[in-house]
Amino acid sequence: MNIHFIPMEKSHLDGVLEIENQSFPTPWSRNSFAHEISGNDFAYYVVAMDGSRVAGYAGMWVILDEGHITTIAVHPSRRRCRIGESILNNLINEAKKRGCVRMTLEVRPSNFGAIELYEKIGFASFGVRPGYYSDTGEDAVIMWKELYPVS
Repeated sequence: MNIHFIPMEKSHLDGVLEIENQSFPTPWSRNSFAHEISGNDFAYYVVAMDGSRVAGYAGMWVILDEGHITTIAVHPSRRRCRIGESILNNLINEAKKRGCVRMTLEVRPSNFGAIELYEKIGFASFGVRPGYYSDTGEDAVIMWKELYPVS
């Protein structure tokens, strides 16, 4: 496996949308991703490339000193290969470069694999957003990670 990371560009969107449509009950649209990568100054989106194929992707918004992970997914055929962990570490490193001191995300409580990964990376649950997911009415678990030791 020869995974490398590069900023997401419009040329990656076919591969991103393939993964998006297989990963989420209410996938983002091409226009949503296009806006994030070209029209949102707070956004950073990255793709994990396996040769010329998109194996995964993630994005975050950097607002003041916080990184808010907006999306992350790995192609179903490439899950459990540590690509998700590598993508998260890429986001964490980028967040630090951009002056972030903590990161946050929301995750469905039914997404056990994602929660396990986030906890492995050091995220912890700090609350619930009731009815957060409009497609199912499912709550969201709010998770945070401090990027530097708190004294």
